[in-house]
Amino acid sequence: QVQLVESGGGLVQAGGSLRLSCAASGRTFSYYAMGWFRQVPGKEREFVAAITWSGGSTWFADSAKGRFSISRDNVKNTVYLQMNSLKPEDTAVYYCAAGDMRPSSWHPARRGTYNYWGQGTQVTVSS
Repeated sequence: QVQLVESGGGLVQAGGSLRLSCAASGRTFSYYAMGWFRQVPGKEREFVAAITWSGGSTWFADSAKGRFSISRDNVKNTVYLQMNSLKPEDTAVYYCAAGDMRPSSWHPARRGTYNYWGQGTQVTVSS
């Protein structure tokens, strides 16, 4: 089992920045990728960014490219999502997820291929 706990959400003005953290505990493996997704009421949970746990490869949604960055600290078992130049449309609950990359069906943006999820943290961007 892997437990994920997000933190760092809050209220910020448009143009501001936030850094989300996702602390992982339990069984963690080098073949797990860590992803960030977000969801607003009435819409599907959408992919934001992902990173391999040990390899450092990253992926971003088009909406996040150039504004968000993802990193990890393997000593602290923590993944970070740095969000800059925030827009009101970034308002959502942000979820951290861990996925086993070994199956051929795994894809960083496909939420069904992630095995574990955190409880989410609210990000609100005011205009």
